[in-house]
Amino acid sequence: MTSSEMQAHLRQAVSELCARFTGEYWRKVDDARGYPEEFVKALTEAGWLAALIPEEYGGSGLGITEASIILEEVNRSGGNSGACHAQMYIMGTLLRHGSEEQKRKYLPKIASGELRLQAFGVTEPNTGTDTTRLKTMAVRNGARYVVNGQKVFISRVQHSDLMILLVRTTPLDRVKKKSDGLSVLLVDLREAIGRGITVRPIQTMMNHETNELFIDDLEVPVENLIGEEGKGFRYILDGMNAERTLIAAECVGDGYWFIERAKTYAKDRVVFDRPIGQNQGIQFPIARAFVNVEAANLMRFKAAELFDAGKPCGAEANMAKLLAADASWEAANVAIQTHGGFGFAAEYDIERKFRETRLYQVAPISTNLILSFVAEHVLGLPRSF
Repeated sequence: MTSSEMQAHLRQAVSELCARFTGEYWRKVDDARGYPEEFVKALTEAGWLAALIPEEYGGSGLGITEASIILEEVNRSGGNSGACHAQMYIMGTLLRHGSEEQKRKYLPKIASGELRLQAFGVTEPNTGTDTTRLKTMAVRNGARYVVNGQKVFISRVQHSDLMILLVRTTPLDRVKKKSDGLSVLLVDLREAIGRGITVRPIQTMMNHETNELFIDDLEVPVENLIGEEGKGFRYILDGMNAERTLIAAECVGDGYWFIERAKTYAKDRVVFDRPIGQNQGIQFPIARAFVNVEAANLMRFKAAELFDAGKPCGAEANMAKLLAADASWEAANVAIQTHGGFGFAAEYDIERKFRETRLYQVAPISTNLILSFVAEHVLGLPRSF
């Protein structure tokens, strides 16, 4: 089977699974501010969330290219990958930097669905993207780290068994480089919640199960340190290119979904004895949105190809995320405008997807910060912050 044939097979299989979860299913989950438990379970049991886990640990051993197709198809089918996408890129921190003992202990169970690794604890209320200034401290006390601090906008905590937690193990004023002294801990949430971690849900515009965490004297075994103490910032950065590329794929999926809905409605909706899609005022915005999604799609595959080849891809991954987020947001607005008042009606699903895709202008990194990255690291302009 050629690569293109395999990808086509992958798309079909994921699409068929997603077809079991209709717009009505996603609307009910959204209305209840619930978690799509049945969908995530089905995706896990089919092996799709274990795509990036090597076969020796029970996964499929696929690349970022294939993983991105899985997430794209979920969103292209009208679903929301945000419920489970983190496992794809969080797992890489454990896979690339964890000990062999850690990988054998956790990865097979993550692959089978016995354990979920869906939570990623980095962002804090007063630091945001300025990660090196985070204040959550972990102090070693014998065989354990004692952790104190606060995290915010940490998604899926209530539906995850494990969390990757970035902490400072050496105070900022004691390191030569501000990126030194950060460490990564693997936290067992089943034991930690209620015994060191207090979870406060944050209600947001879209249903994204996100939370604020208050960490008070949380004890984490030393053997749960991933990699070397003080080198955690590099480990987290290592996974961000995968994150950007996968999020770009989700946005591409959203974009195609919005365009398909707009196109279909424009053909079917008749006003003044003619389909509204016959009017250039309707045609041109849909066509332009499609062109931009196609362009973002190409950049996504370029970033994924470089990542899978082990080549530098920071610029491509960031540009893919920016282009795709912008394209999906443009397509969302076009879909609303094409549908008129019906675009705001919940039964059409557009307003739900509209809210969901808006997130990616801000997270996991804002478009402005991507522009700053490109300006400095690609164009060689002076650092702006």
